[in-house]
Amino acid sequence: MTRNAQEDKATAGPAERAFVLHPDIQTDRDRRDAATGLAEAVALAEALPGLEIVGSEIVSVRTPQPGTLFGSGKLEELGARFKAAEVGLVLVDGPVTPVQQRNLEKEWGVKLLDRTGLILEIFADRAATREGVLQVELAALSYQRTRLVRAWTHLERQRGGLGFVGGPGETQIEADRRAIDEAITRIRRQLDKVVKTRALHRASRAKVPFPVVALVGYTNAGKSTLFNRLTGAEVLVKDMLFATLDPTMRGVTLTTGQKIILSDTVGFISDLPTQLVAAFRATLEEVLSADLILHVRDISHPGSEEQAEDVEAILHDLGVADETPRLEVWNKMDLVPEDRRPALEVLAERRPEVLTLSAVTGAGLDQLVARVTEALDGVRTDETLHLAFSEGRRHAWLHEAHVVTAERQGEDGWEIDLRWTARQRAAFERL
Repeated sequence: MTRNAQEDKATAGPAERAFVLHPDIQTDRDRRDAATGLAEAVALAEALPGLEIVGSEIVSVRTPQPGTLFGSGKLEELGARFKAAEVGLVLVDGPVTPVQQRNLEKEWGVKLLDRTGLILEIFADRAATREGVLQVELAALSYQRTRLVRAWTHLERQRGGLGFVGGPGETQIEADRRAIDEAITRIRRQLDKVVKTRALHRASRAKVPFPVVALVGYTNAGKSTLFNRLTGAEVLVKDMLFATLDPTMRGVTLTTGQKIILSDTVGFISDLPTQLVAAFRATLEEVLSADLILHVRDISHPGSEEQAEDVEAILHDLGVADETPRLEVWNKMDLVPEDRRPALEVLAERRPEVLTLSAVTGAGLDQLVARVTEALDGVRTDETLHLAFSEGRRHAWLHEAHVVTAERQGEDGWEIDLRWTARQRAAFERL
């Protein structure tokens, strides 16, 4: 947590009493296990500072009501419970239309956030880079524009939160849609400048001859813990969803001497708001251009298979090429019951792209490094190149990149045997 975040938390008022609802829509053929869904929704709520979760419940919904989502009997029952528990905020784990939101807030006398609104709040609280902050604000305004227009003035704040939950916006409801449009235009202009700066940084990185290895996975799968193990960096690690929202990159030297760039990225989640998939595409550019992807899974989680499917679906939506080499890392083996571990180990051994480890204990880390080295070697090709003596800078670059396997000196230059990746070859050609 940043110093500003700590100060905000320290000076904040009493925690907002919140209740989490998971609507189990009976007509939804794609619905998941309700208990797992509710647990994730509670974890999402706990990831947002300033909330006290006083209760949670699965609500079976046979037919969603257009105006209120829930039936009249359930509405009355929940309203009485919210009043008795002094609930000020209700979090609905699913989509809620603007009409439903207005009616439910009026019926229960509370503020209400649906899943998209809650995720936007968390993203706003966690975003660390200038682009991340701007992307969240743009996504939030696009979402909020269709709803009760409140708290757009969060744009004037320095950090954290969108104002949906408490804050200045709660007492400064602004209905001027034109003001929101102006804010969107202003943010897009700022974003254009930031994106141009990132493009320059990306061009500089492209000249670096080292392969990029990207960590991806469902949120809270342990990517940041693994990243810290491999790099010694101090990325925010917390047992909460969306602890990391901006990609962090560090250089790592493998046991072979090969240098790589390791990238830790935002965690994926099911039903990620479409606004955010688009907004964070730029921050996932390291994944799009990675030489190797490490898909980190929390293998101890009961919904690990479904989470893996979500990650693959989002990777596909982002346009990550299927031919990009991938390894699947079954993390948190230390949390798997002892009677289940042998079966998982056997299953992993049968799949060459899978390996097991615990980022917390370090067990299996050596095997991971070895497999990463092997995978990167697998995407290299052998080539012989002739360089004139006048090309000393390019000659030095090849040696810095550790791609030279043999070298012979002739009358007019060097004859060099190389083993390199397509990325390294492209970077060399740009010199």
